[in-house]
Amino acid sequence: MLHLQKILAQLVYPLDLSLLLAVLAALLLWRGWRRSGFTCLAVAILWAWLLSTPIVSCALRLTLESRYPDLPVTHYPKADAIVVLGGGMVPAVPPRFPYPNLKSASDRVWQAARLYKAGKAPLVIASGGTLPWLGQRAPEAVAMRKFLLALGVPAKAIVLETRSRTTRQNAVDTRRILKRLGIRKVLLVTSALGMSRALATFRGAGIDAIPVPTDYEVRTRPLGPLMFLPDAKALWGSTRAIHEYLGSFVYWLRGWTHH
Repeated sequence: MLHLQKILAQLVYPLDLSLLLAVLAALLLWRGWRRSGFTCLAVAILWAWLLSTPIVSCALRLTLESRYPDLPVTHYPKADAIVVLGGGMVPAVPPRFPYPNLKSASDRVWQAARLYKAGKAPLVIASGGTLPWLGQRAPEAVAMRKFLLALGVPAKAIVLETRSRTTRQNAVDTRRILKRLGIRKVLLVTSALGMSRALATFRGAGIDAIPVPTDYEVRTRPLGPLMFLPDAKALWGSTRAIHEYLGSFVYWLRGWTHH
C-alpha cells in the first residue's frame, strides 16, 4: 500500500506531470486534435520551466521555511527529550559501504546534538526506520546514533525508534516511547522545509512538541538572469516543496494533524 502511495504521489510532481502531459499531447496530435495537443504540450513545457527556475523554487520553499525563524539553540526552552527525525542519513551497507553517508539534511542530527550539549533535554530520541524501496537494509536511527556519538552525545542519552517509514509513523511510534518513559514535552528537530507537517502530525498524535527547525535551504540570492534559467537543483527543490504541501493535505484529510 505504501509503495502504491509513493507511485501515485510521484505522478503529480513537476517532472512526472510534465512528461505525462507531453505524452498526452502526443496522443492528441496523433488523433488529429491539433489545438488541444499543442495547448497540452505548451502547458507541459511551461510547467516544467517555471518549477525548474530558481526564483520559483526559492519562492515555493520560502513559503514553508519562513514560518519558523532560524534561532540559536539558547533560545529554546528546556524539555524532557529531543526528538530528531530521520531523512538526513543513509545507513551503512557492509561490506561495500561500511559507513553511513551524510545527506544535506544531516543538519538535523547536528542540531539535536547542539540542543543536548546546551542542556535543553537529557535524552535524544532518533526516529527513523528502514526504507526498502531505497535499498536500505538497516534502520536510519542506527546510523543517526553513530553520528550522535561522534558529536559527543553519550550512549546512555540516546534512544532509538527504528520502525517508522513515514512522518505519521515517526509520531505514532515515538509516542509509544514517550509514554513508556513518562515523557511529556519534547523538542522536535527536523528540516525547516518539512517542519509544518511534522509538527502538526506530532501534535495530532497527542505529543507536546516544540519546533526546532534546521537545514534551511533558501538563503539571500541576488536577483539576476540565472534566477530565471532552468536548473536541476531548483526543480528538485520545487518537487520537495510540492511534496510537503501534498503530504500536509493528505494528512489533514486523514485526520492525522493538529494545528
